[in-house]
Amino acid sequence: MRRRSLFVLSGLLALLLFSFGCRPGRTSYKGAPIVLISIDTLRADHLPAYGYTEVATPALDALRRDSILCARAYSHYPMTLPSHASILTGLLPPQHGVRDNVGYPLDGDRFPTLAHRLKAAGYETGGAVSTYVLRHATGIASGFDFYEDGIAMKGGERLDDLQRPGAETVRLALDWLRGRADRPVFFFLHLYEPHAPYTPPEPWKSRYREHPYDGEIATADAVVGDFLGELKRLGIYDRAAIVLLSDHGEGLGDHGERQHGIFLYRETLQVPLLLKLPGGEGRGGTIAAPVALADVAPTLLGIAGIEKPRELTGLSLLDLQSGQTPERQLYAETFYPRLHLGWSDLASLIGGRYHLIEGPDPELYDLEKDPAERADLRDQDRRTLAALRGDLKGYDRDLKPPHAADPETARKLASLGYLGGTSALRRGTLPDPKSQKPALAGIEDAFTHFQAGETAAAIEGFQRLVAQNPEMADIWGYLAMSLQKLGRHQEASGAFEHALQLSNGAPSVAIAAAANLLALGKLDEAAAHAGLARKGNPAGANDILVQVALARHDVKGAKEIMQRAVASGQASAELRRRYVLLLAGLAGEGEPQQAIAALQPLADGGDPEAILALATALSDSGRNPEAQARLETLLKSQPENARAHELLGMVALRQERPADARTELQRSLDLDGKSASAWNTLGVALYRLEGPAAALSAWQKSVALDPTQYDALLNIGMVAAQAGRRAEAVQALKRFLATAPADRFGEDRAKARGILREMGG
Repeated sequence: MRRRSLFVLSGLLALLLFSFGCRPGRTSYKGAPIVLISIDTLRADHLPAYGYTEVATPALDALRRDSILCARAYSHYPMTLPSHASILTGLLPPQHGVRDNVGYPLDGDRFPTLAHRLKAAGYETGGAVSTYVLRHATGIASGFDFYEDGIAMKGGERLDDLQRPGAETVRLALDWLRGRADRPVFFFLHLYEPHAPYTPPEPWKSRYREHPYDGEIATADAVVGDFLGELKRLGIYDRAAIVLLSDHGEGLGDHGERQHGIFLYRETLQVPLLLKLPGGEGRGGTIAAPVALADVAPTLLGIAGIEKPRELTGLSLLDLQSGQTPERQLYAETFYPRLHLGWSDLASLIGGRYHLIEGPDPELYDLEKDPAERADLRDQDRRTLAALRGDLKGYDRDLKPPHAADPETARKLASLGYLGGTSALRRGTLPDPKSQKPALAGIEDAFTHFQAGETAAAIEGFQRLVAQNPEMADIWGYLAMSLQKLGRHQEASGAFEHALQLSNGAPSVAIAAAANLLALGKLDEAAAHAGLARKGNPAGANDILVQVALARHDVKGAKEIMQRAVASGQASAELRRRYVLLLAGLAGEGEPQQAIAALQPLADGGDPEAILALATALSDSGRNPEAQARLETLLKSQPENARAHELLGMVALRQERPADARTELQRSLDLDGKSASAWNTLGVALYRLEGPAAALSAWQKSVALDPTQYDALLNIGMVAAQAGRRAEAVQALKRFLATAPADRFGEDRAKARGILREMGG
């Protein structure tokens, strides 16, 4: 681990206290755009803005020059969902009640988010996230007009692995933002780089081969640069208040933890925090006083001209910048060890220069003299230890059972034979996580094998762990998923039973168990497990139930489940796609009106795939002007949608506008030159405009890309015959007759035989 970036606060604090520059002349910028960017799992001391020299972050460096930097910002929880709940509500975890990534949803009615409060003040609110952990069902989307979280939950995957590239999230974010550049808007953008597994794309993979975590930071920087660049182009950036932060840091082995969630040392709590004000006021300044992520919500509300609600814990960063606020204490906690591993939970309190970590074996560190937290002062400074421990008693650390433990879920668990509780409810003394470092090393080694696809080695590691400590709910789950990957489904079922019992029927475990039962052909049990997960993960449950129906050859039942899921907003992105394809198939099979009626509400909701399918069905029904209008509207928000340009070309052909068709089809192929169907349609347009030679060239490309382009094959045969290109015609027609399905091309096959007879072929 390289250490040249380690914070040396003792020498810098005095300087930083006077380095923040002039305070902005006002604290309210009513109506200014507000943008919140969260880069998951980003350690502050791995950024050049905080003194690190081993990674290049030009976009973040430029933003820092326009911003006020918080030198000592801390998270309240080293996990994604609880930390973002504090960011968006301005409350501590004991207040908003989100104590883990699963089982503790945010109640948006009781604890309004920034989106709620800004929406009430006239802002349009949007968000786009890169991890399943922040999906709608967690409650974190409360108050957003638009919230893009289309990351499907599949059986057999770790929750942390369910992510998408930040560049894709930014594309979806900008699709929404582009039409709102001149309005009061609040947008929340979440990127999952550099969360593990560290797999940066090129060129950062090669550039940071020895340090892939830094490679992921460089990847995130490039994504942020693209996003901010578009905000500048749209005229939003200069007028906007922008906060960039991380939800928590990463252990990287500093205290025996490679990732995060278990310990509360500085490396997982201290995060970057930049505040860019409208017009760049205060640019280049620094806030030296300790700040917390709960300070973000009151800061942004104040910028919007909204008085801070009394119940909010945090303070405005602009007030903290004056340096005249009273000394404060910053609280953090983690229940992950207790909920998932059967170890004790931990709490943390930073007061002035001291950091207390409370557990069965408490620790005390001097952050000024010992920012790496190597010298425990517990025995040397009993007075400070006792004072901080006394202050910590004022925080509610009582843990309620996970959300899944409602009576209905308990009843379903009992019907499935799972009568146990959860490790969260265990009483008595639990081991301090730091006493379990050998076991933690084994856990992280097994996870490393799991993430690398070394499944047999992962199974061996997980089996050793549950043999030593059978209370580890997560380890049972990962053992089950690993066995499942190797096709050892019967063994996996037993491991899933343990995981379900210890997790109190966690929806993600129930879905994975249901997928395993599907593979065993136990359809009734798979459906029962999906029912167990329906409340916490309705989209995943519907995925399983559709598969069960199809396995029973109940196509009608599968369609009904899809229809209900899509109508209620409880369909995964994959299920929506499958449903749209089903409806498109109905249109192609002679039921266009039924398909149009079902596709209409999906298209009205802005689903691009549904719009494309609806436009196709409308055109097939002769309603070409309506199809054209749908496609043109889609292209305003997605001008580079190749399929939309292709279909617009098809519509133009059907309206006898071959020149317009050629233009649209060529645009489509400029965007996606491998679309065989676009080449086929372009051939028709070229035949009308330029004659056989140009058309034949386009159709040949179509067939080369996709041999099942039977229409193109037939076109080649007929047009080549008309043009006197006998050999080419015979070859195409014979190939057509040998491959084109008789049930779909009966009349065309008869036509092809007639042409061959006329040519003596």
